[in-house]
Amino acid sequence: MSLGVAIIGSGIFVKEQHLPAVNATAHLTLKAVYSRSLKSASALELGPTVDLYSDDAGAGKTYHDLLLRPDIHAVILALPITKQPEYIEAALAAGKHVLSEKPIAGDVKRAEHLIRYYRSDKVKGGATWAVAENFRFLESFEYGRQEVEKLGRILGFSVKMFGNVKVGDKYFETAWRKKPDYQGGFLLDGGVHFIAATRLLLGESAKPTAVSAFTTLLQEHLPPVDTINAIWHTKSGISGTYANSFGTTFTGSEYAVACEKGIVTVTRGKVTVVQGEGKSATPSVKEFPDEGSGVKQEVAAWAQAIIDGVPNPKQSPEEALADLEILEKMLRSGEGHGKTESLQFQL
Repeated sequence: MSLGVAIIGSGIFVKEQHLPAVNATAHLTLKAVYSRSLKSASALELGPTVDLYSDDAGAGKTYHDLLLRPDIHAVILALPITKQPEYIEAALAAGKHVLSEKPIAGDVKRAEHLIRYYRSDKVKGGATWAVAENFRFLESFEYGRQEVEKLGRILGFSVKMFGNVKVGDKYFETAWRKKPDYQGGFLLDGGVHFIAATRLLLGESAKPTAVSAFTTLLQEHLPPVDTINAIWHTKSGISGTYANSFGTTFTGSEYAVACEKGIVTVTRGKVTVVQGEGKSATPSVKEFPDEGSGVKQEVAAWAQAIIDGVPNPKQSPEEALADLEILEKMLRSGEGHGKTESLQFQL
C-alpha cells in the first residue's frame, strides 16, 4: 500500500532530510510540495509527477487547494515554528494525516491548544497527528536506553551539547532563525532534540519533575539566549545536569547516565558501557555507523503507523509537549535567576 503525501515547506531540512526520507519509504509516494513562494518550491529537485503549490502560484494552487486533493492522504510539515500550528489545524480539518516538525509549537500554551484541537470533533475522518523527533529513532539512543535498564537504579546523569553557530551558517542565515519570533532562539529550535534524547535515556523511573537553570547570551547574533546550564530533579529523587550552548567554543555531545552497576555514555553514533568500578570495570563499545540522522527511520515509522491504524507513541503530540515544557521551564527558571520550576506534562 502506498500513501500519497505532500511536503509543506521547501527549506534546508526538507531538501536534505525529508525528500530523501520520503523517497526511501516504500509506503509513501510524493504527490506535491507547497511553499510560500513558487521560487523556493521550484528550487527543489523534484520529478515531473510532483505538483507545486504556493501562495503566489495563482488560482487553484494554494495550500488549501492542495488539501482538497483526494490522492493526498498525508502531509509532512516543515515550516517556521510559529507558522506551523495553523497549517496543522487546516490539514487535520481536511482529513489529512500530519507529521509536523518539532518543536510542537512555539510555547506550551499554543501546544496545549493544538492538542485540544486534535482531540476535538473538528478533525475529519480519523486523521492523525504525529510530531517528528528523529532522535527518538536513533539506534544509539535506543540501545543506550536498553543498557541503562540492565544496570539497576539510576544514580545521576550529565548531558552536554555544545556548538558555535556563526554568522554565515546555513541555518543561521534562514531569515526566521536569524530574527526569531519565539522563545529561546536556537535553544528551542535545536534544543528539544537533546531534551527528547535525555528523556529517552532516563526512562520511567527518573522522569524529570522540576528544573533549575541559568541562561545567558554569549553571542550577540543568537538572541534572546544561546546557553543553558541546568539541574533536572527527577521522580526517583536523584538529579542530574543538563548543559546546552550554541555559542561556545566547547564542542561535541555526551549523554552519560550513572547507574548502580555501571555507566552508559552515548555520543553520536556510539555507546560506551562500563560495568563495575575501579580495576574490575569492564568497558564495551558499540558503534552505529549507519544510523544517520534518524529522519528516514521516523518517516518510515509514521507511514507504517498510518497503514496499521495505530499511531506510534514516540511521535505523539504529548511526547512533544513534554519536551517543550522542559525547555520552556528552563528558560523561565533562567529569567528567575535559577528559580525552581515544576513540570506538569511529563508522561
